Amino acid sequence: MALNYIWIAFFLIALCVATVKLVFFGDTEVFPAIMNATMDTAKTGFEISLGLTAVLSLWMGIMKIGEQGGMVERLARWLSPLFRRLFPDIPEGHPVMGNIFMNLSANMLGLDNAATPMGLKAMEGLQELNPKKDTASNAMIMFLVMNTAGLTIVPVSILAYRAQLGAAEPTDVFVPILLATLISMVVGVAITGAIQRISLWNRPVMITLALFSLIVAGMAWATQALSREEMGIFSNNLANIILLGIIVVFILAGMRRKINVYDAFIEGAKGGFSTAVAIIPYLIAILVGIGVFRASGAMDWLVDGIAWIVKACGGNADIAGALPTALMKPLSGSGARGLMLECMQNYGPDSFAGRLSCIFQGSTDTTFYILAVYFGSVGIRHTRYALPCGLAADLASVIAAILVATLFFG
Repeated sequence: MALNYIWIAFFLIALCVATVKLVFFGDTEVFPAIMNATMDTAKTGFEISLGLTAVLSLWMGIMKIGEQGGMVERLARWLSPLFRRLFPDIPEGHPVMGNIFMNLSANMLGLDNAATPMGLKAMEGLQELNPKKDTASNAMIMFLVMNTAGLTIVPVSILAYRAQLGAAEPTDVFVPILLATLISMVVGVAITGAIQRISLWNRPVMITLALFSLIVAGMAWATQALSREEMGIFSNNLANIILLGIIVVFILAGMRRKINVYDAFIEGAKGGFSTAVAIIPYLIAILVGIGVFRASGAMDWLVDGIAWIVKACGGNADIAGALPTALMKPLSGSGARGLMLECMQNYGPDSFAGRLSCIFQGSTDTTFYILAVYFGSVGIRHTRYALPCGLAADLASVIAAILVATLFFG
C-alpha cells in the first residue's frame, strides 16, 4: 500500500512541477521530457529484467544444488541461535535461514550479481511460511530492512571508481563507509525489532555484533596498507574467488550426497527464469515513477531546497554537492552511481563532496527497487511498515555519512 501512495506521489509532484516550469518559466521541453522518460525507463526496466534472467537462472540453479546437497540446511543450523532471535516466526533450523545468510553475505561483500538471486530465493522460502500470501510477514519485513540498510564490508566498485578517477588514496573512504553502513544496519534492525517487539539485547545478537565489529576493524587495517594497484587486485580477486568458491563447494556437496547435480541445476534455473518474468511489471512500474520524478525537475528542486537549508543553518556548503547521490540512492542504484561519478568529476575525487558522495553510495541500498522486486516476485501487495523502516535506515545512513565524513575529512 505504501508503494502505491509513493508511486502516485511521484506522478502528482512531477505534474505540479512541470506545470509551474511551463507556466512561470516558459519551459516548453519539460512535458516532452517527462513522456520520453516514461518510455525510456519502461524500456530500461525490461532490459534490466532481461539481464537478470541469465543471472537469476545461474544462481537459482546453484542454490538448488546447495539445497539438495544439504549446504543450505547446514548453514541454517549454524545460524539458528542468531536468526531465531531476529526472525522468531521462522521455525528453528528452517532452510530459509541459510538462504537469508547467503543473501546478506553477498551484499556485505559487494557481490550484487549473486545477492539479488539469493534474496529472491529467500523471499520464496519466507512466502511459504507466510499465512497471508498478499501481505508482508514480520520476517519478510525484517529481511527487507536488512537488505535496504545495505551493509557492505568490501565496497569493491566504489574503490575501483575512485582509482579510475585518479584519487590519491582510493581506499580512504573505506573505513567511513564501514562505519556509516554499520550504523544504518543497526538503526534499521532496531526500529523494525521495536515495532515487532523483538528484544535484541541477548547474547547471540551482541556476540555477532562484536565479531562483526572485529572483522570490520581487521578489514580496515588490512586494506589501509594497500596501494591503489594492490587494492584493485585485492578487490577483484576477492569477489571472484568467493563466487567461484560458492559454486565449487555446492557442487562438491551435491556430489557427496550423490544427487544429480546437472538436473538440480536445471530445475533451479527454470525457477530463476520464471522469477525474472514475474518481476518485470513491478520493476517497470517503480522505474517509470522515478523517471518521471527526475525528468520533471522535481529532484533538482528537492536537492536545491535541501542545500539552501543546510547553508542557512550554517552547515558545510560542500555537502550540497553530494546530496543528489544520497537522494537518488533509495530510488535508483545506477542513477546514484552516475551522480557519484559526476560529483567526483566536478569537485574532484579527493574533495569533501567527492568523498561524501562515495560514502553515501556505499552506506545504503536501493530501497524502492528492493521492495518492488522482492515483494513483487512473490505477489506481496500489502507491504505494511516495510517502506518506513527501510527509509529510516536510509536516513540514518545519510546522517551517519555526513558526520563520519566531517570527522575524517572535514
